[in-house]
This record gives sequence, C-alpha cells and structure tokens, in this order.
Amino acid sequence: MNLNVGTLDRVLRIVAGLVLIALAATNTVGWWGWLGVVPLATGLFRFCPAYTLLGINTCPLKK
Repeated sequence: MNLNVGTLDRVLRIVAGLVLIALAATNTVGWWGWLGVVPLATGLFRFCPAYTLLGINTCPLKK
C-alpha cells in the first residue's frame, strides 16, 4: 500500500471526517453523517483507493 495522500489533504480529510461524525452523533444531520468515517480513515492511513484508480498522488514522499 503506497502512500498517496499529502499533508494538507490529510488534515482536511481528518477534520471533515471528525466534523461529520460529531454532527451525526449529536443528531444534527442524518445517518449519512456517519460516512465521515471514510475521509477520517483515508486521512489516518494516508491512502485513498479512489486516488489509486484515478492516478492521483498528493503525497510528496516517493517509495
């Protein structure tokens, strides 16, 4: 698994994921807020399967 999520992208994904999960936990938004787990996970693992399929890499590290 190659890293393909850069620093800024990672921070934005983690923040967005946490905000969506918090909104879902407080019933501010519907069940779809729990989908915030996806950007949170991709930010934490620094790997996005969709980026691999699309050939995108925002990570400056090369392996």
